[in-house]
Amino acid sequence: MKPSFTALAVSLLSALCMSCTPSPRDVGDDTLSVLFTGDVLLDRGARPVIERRGIGYLLQEVEPYFRQADAVVVNLECPLTDSLSPLNKQYIFRADASWAADLYRTGITHAALANNHTIDQGRRGLQATWQHLVEAGIVPLGYGCSAEEQLEPAVVRKGDLRVALFNAVTLPIENWYYAEGRPGICQPTATQLSDAVGRYRAAHPETAIVVVLHWGTEFQTQPSMSQRRLARSLADAGADAIVGHHPHVLQPIDTLGHTLVCYSLGNFVFDQRPPQTRRGMMLRLRFRPRTPVAFDTIPVEVRQCRPCP
Repeated sequence: MKPSFTALAVSLLSALCMSCTPSPRDVGDDTLSVLFTGDVLLDRGARPVIERRGIGYLLQEVEPYFRQADAVVVNLECPLTDSLSPLNKQYIFRADASWAADLYRTGITHAALANNHTIDQGRRGLQATWQHLVEAGIVPLGYGCSAEEQLEPAVVRKGDLRVALFNAVTLPIENWYYAEGRPGICQPTATQLSDAVGRYRAAHPETAIVVVLHWGTEFQTQPSMSQRRLARSLADAGADAIVGHHPHVLQPIDTLGHTLVCYSLGNFVFDQRPPQTRRGMMLRLRFRPRTPVAFDTIPVEVRQCRPCP
């Protein structure tokens, strides 16, 4: 299976006008659906909401959409650890370790760790995050003790369908250094990432490839030139879809040949106040044998840290 898309750029406005109502869960093994969200912060303004009402309440409005998907991928913007070992950086976050199980109970299956905040409590906190997610039943993305491990995709399977999920961060990270052989997140160069995608495409021609990226410039509604260059490189390497976050605002959806590019999904669970940071979307991809990938978007409004369709 090599999914394809109509070679037509899709504007953000038209994407937001697509259906935002839940559809029945696909029956049988002929469809694999994967739902992606933007940034999830479980600290600062979200913490008192969680401590008072719980993770279930926080995600109550979007849980029905989670339940209809075969996999749900969130960008986890904080470590899950009860130990304090903060880095020396401007913004330092931490979520309670027990919340990993609560996230799983809402239907979340995968957590992207390659970003600029899962390292806020150092390598010990990052390793604890990986451990708590795995114990809860959530698959961490973009984590490993070597560059090879960090670039290894997680594969979502359903029947004969396969989707490989890569996860990387392209941003410089404050007071964090790469160390081979020690716990870390995927921080490849553009060439390293594109080469890894190309090798995987050659070895697995029937598997769809989605690259989840933490990239871009905060609060900018248009992708940067570096984002566009990397998107083109990944498309040429064989990626079927690219899903981005970090800017905290929505950025356009586009197509590069047969590759869907969603530059930024915006915020999902976050406490920022400017109006543009309280709008985001979920992206739903559907994979079927020998047919083009279908996608739609579900707009969300973040109200008191809660994502509401």
